Amino acid sequence: MVDCREIGAELLDYQRDRLAPLAAGLVLTLAAPAVLPWFGWHRDRTDRLVTEAVNDHVRMLVSQHPLDVEAGGLHQVKPWLTERLDFAPVVNFEGSPEFPLEGGAVGYFIDRRAAVFVYRRRLHRISLLIVKAEGLSWPGQGGSPLARVAPYRTTARGFNVLMWREGELGYALVSDLDAGELGELATKLGRRS
Repeated sequence: MVDCREIGAELLDYQRDRLAPLAAGLVLTLAAPAVLPWFGWHRDRTDRLVTEAVNDHVRMLVSQHPLDVEAGGLHQVKPWLTERLDFAPVVNFEGSPEFPLEGGAVGYFIDRRAAVFVYRRRLHRISLLIVKAEGLSWPGQGGSPLARVAPYRTTARGFNVLMWREGELGYALVSDLDAGELGELATKLGRRS
């Protein structure tokens, strides 16, 4: 004898198994136009910050007078910058024989003033830009941690760029220096004094 309930249950299972993938596909098709632009928008905002950091570094490289204050040590450069900005840049690395601090300058990053610290490694100049990060879509951290931070790492126009955020401040480290050596400087910058 045929049990109608058993046949009905098998039919429902068959329909559910066939319709579930179709329903999932329909949901993805309807959601994609709303979700995909967000990914592109977020990437565009990160790309904008990277482009700005590289442009600021290049401006420093081609400037006849890139430094507003020559290095007499961090305790000369940092107070000089603090007097000219609406924030106090947080930097604890004085420089070293491998990465001497050349000096600093007041720059602009997108729509705000920035502290620019210039370090050197052999003949490579390195820009450390520090800005108030509020209102900027600072890239998420990733990669292996360097001291207290795990910076966003990328390359743009032949320059290596490391970006991270700590508290209210955003940091961008830019140079044509090898990425590993730039990471060494980021580690030194990330250590607490």
